[in-house]
Amino acid sequence: MSFDPARRRFLAQTAVAAGTVVAASLLSPEAALAAAMPADWHLGFVDLEADLAPTAMRLVHGRAPAGLGGRLYRNGPAKFRRGTSSAGHWFDGDGLIRRFALRDGGVELTARFVDTPKRRMEARAGAMIVPGFGTPAGRDVTLSSNDDASPANTSVMMAGGDLWALWEAGSPMALDPVTLETRGFRSLGEGLAHMPFLAHPRIEPDGRVWNLGQSGSRAIVWRLSAAGAMEAATPIELPRASYIHDFTATARHIVIVLQPWIYAREALPIVDALQWQPDQGTQVLVLDKTDLTRRRLFELPTFSFFHLGDAWEEKDGTIRFDACIERDPSFGASGARALVAGHIMPSPLPMLAMIALHPDGRGTLSPTGIAAEFPRSDARRAGLPRRYSIHTGLYRGGPLARGIGVFDWHSGRDMRFDFGDGQVVEEFLFVPAGPAEAEGWLVGTTLNLDERATELHVFRADAVGAGPVATWRADAALPLGFHGTFVE
Repeated sequence: MSFDPARRRFLAQTAVAAGTVVAASLLSPEAALAAAMPADWHLGFVDLEADLAPTAMRLVHGRAPAGLGGRLYRNGPAKFRRGTSSAGHWFDGDGLIRRFALRDGGVELTARFVDTPKRRMEARAGAMIVPGFGTPAGRDVTLSSNDDASPANTSVMMAGGDLWALWEAGSPMALDPVTLETRGFRSLGEGLAHMPFLAHPRIEPDGRVWNLGQSGSRAIVWRLSAAGAMEAATPIELPRASYIHDFTATARHIVIVLQPWIYAREALPIVDALQWQPDQGTQVLVLDKTDLTRRRLFELPTFSFFHLGDAWEEKDGTIRFDACIERDPSFGASGARALVAGHIMPSPLPMLAMIALHPDGRGTLSPTGIAAEFPRSDARRAGLPRRYSIHTGLYRGGPLARGIGVFDWHSGRDMRFDFGDGQVVEEFLFVPAGPAEAEGWLVGTTLNLDERATELHVFRADAVGAGPVATWRADAALPLGFHGTFVE
């Protein structure tokens, strides 16, 4: 029987992970997806059992750019299991703060768990018992407030002399920015203890902070000074009780995207309270920063999302922002639970798109066709017009990124670098080196599966395709994290 070369290559690619060639038609979606995943991707979801003392990373490629110095802080879950029990979702592991200090051409890595009530409670119990986004409550768990359930594991921000570890459903947790020692939860005002404070605050170029806190269809709009002092906490009513992980803002407006993933009942874990109602479409609520009672509501086609880019306003009043959108929330509902359990569940990839809210009340959605996540940009242009979106990419059909990209909204070109199948890519941040938007560096981390080590990379922002100008390797492999900030 004849066997054409194209078919031979296809079958080999889809079945090589199993060590045998199997016809593609016989592969389940899960098996096909697992075959596309890097080996061994499970390293990104193992437990770290102890803090990491300050240790120098080894320079393994290139050299540090002259003048680049500062601290990259990153946050993410790093402890999922105790005894025979396990967290039920990637979003529920104990938060680990990573500090990469760049100075004099070298990098020092420190990593320390946030000392939360949740972590202490579960250590005493020897089990994962605190309910979360996808983890049910265990026996004998007692919670006095939202903060008792916080893993403090999603993002970080500087606030005065503190580093804040953020989680979307409770108070910020303050840390020492040098030692990473936990200082305690920060109440943002009298009578406002334990209130939700999202993990994606929007920070204006002058340092002023805007954020949301949500409880069903009610929310608080937070406004803080650059030092983290509370200036205002304004309650608002939302048109519906959408799940909100992120929002965005222009110089003049708060922009809240309301996906049709709705809090339909009171339940824990959180995913059990959410219901996907695609016939409701997606809405965008726009609030005037100077008067939050002045609002507009825009209608968009149905999509789900976790992350948005910074928004801006054009001269005619059109509001634009980038978003990484999904066809439905199955990754958050099921796919991220499966990763901790050690297997893959097919789910739609996030796709980079531009959303425009026009003065005549129309909302338009323009997809790029590029699979992307973690959209970031030059923080000096937060709320102002810009050209570029930094993102992770090259997903090869699975939920883990293999590359980074810089999308040019003027030309439609996506400049990319592919790390290859032996690396998993985390969020990258822009660090300016001059006044122009693309004049600077991209700084971020990967998990090198072949070397079983976390790596830090620096790219030229305007020459991503040329590869990193410098790479440092740690002596440890840290579980995959979420978001960070760079402090020069």
